[in-house]
Amino acid sequence: MIITIIGVGLIGGSIALALKDNNFSTKIIGVDQSAENISKALELGIIDQSLELKEAIKISDLIIISIPVNVTTNVLHQVMDNISYNTVVTDVGSTKREICHSIIEHPKRKNFVASHPIAGTEHSGPQAALRDLFINKFGIICDQEKSSDFALKTVENMYRALQMKLVYMDSASHDLHIAYVSHLSHISSFALGVTVLEKEKDESTIFNLAGSGFESTVRLAKSSPEMWSPIFEQNSENISEALSQYIKQLENFKSYIDNKEFSKCFQVMTEANEIRRVLDGISKGVLEKRS
Repeated sequence: MIITIIGVGLIGGSIALALKDNNFSTKIIGVDQSAENISKALELGIIDQSLELKEAIKISDLIIISIPVNVTTNVLHQVMDNISYNTVVTDVGSTKREICHSIIEHPKRKNFVASHPIAGTEHSGPQAALRDLFINKFGIICDQEKSSDFALKTVENMYRALQMKLVYMDSASHDLHIAYVSHLSHISSFALGVTVLEKEKDESTIFNLAGSGFESTVRLAKSSPEMWSPIFEQNSENISEALSQYIKQLENFKSYIDNKEFSKCFQVMTEANEIRRVLDGISKGVLEKRS
């Protein structure tokens, strides 16, 4: 299978490495606006060849769009307008509703499978690609009923080759759930990073005291603003709802501390510990079923 990956950064590069390792592809073509990214991807053996988009489309069996969500829609339409009726297209963006809505009336809509692999790091670029990034993680497929059986099976097989577990949901539900479990955590990390940096201006020794807890909590603040700002824009309604709930919890915690109601702090922390059971269950479970 000849695969074109549009955007050979962390996610696109990691997909390429894993699919090559698992012999899912016979050739991987890279397309990227950054000549530096293409050069690095070729140097690292992530891709086999670089082509212009129109040339890549002509010879590809599967096209994977792995670029910021604010430019995905335009590129998706370019791709869909030029593919043959046997070419499958998927994207791996962190928002789905707007992308799916933009393509709903396209005559080749059934060739497209909306998807989102839940994996990543705070690093970016092809040099950050990891061949084992997706193992035992979850891959979400959205609005699967709008895709042909052939296109759906192709993308399902791709995710299984990445050794991912599959989950199915509609695109609106995806954006709501991801706002809570992904987008909110990134905003929290960005906000914490800015808060500590502001304090550090007055107390320059503060980072000397930062331990592993701070490092793990603020890790996501190193993520690319070019990628995350469009995500926040496209999913702003759901993110705003999630932020309201989160801010309410922070205000409650502040009130308990201000009023020295530490038994209530203890109660909140005990309730929060329940997340351990949930996460342990997710890591052990297999949710491969269609809604």
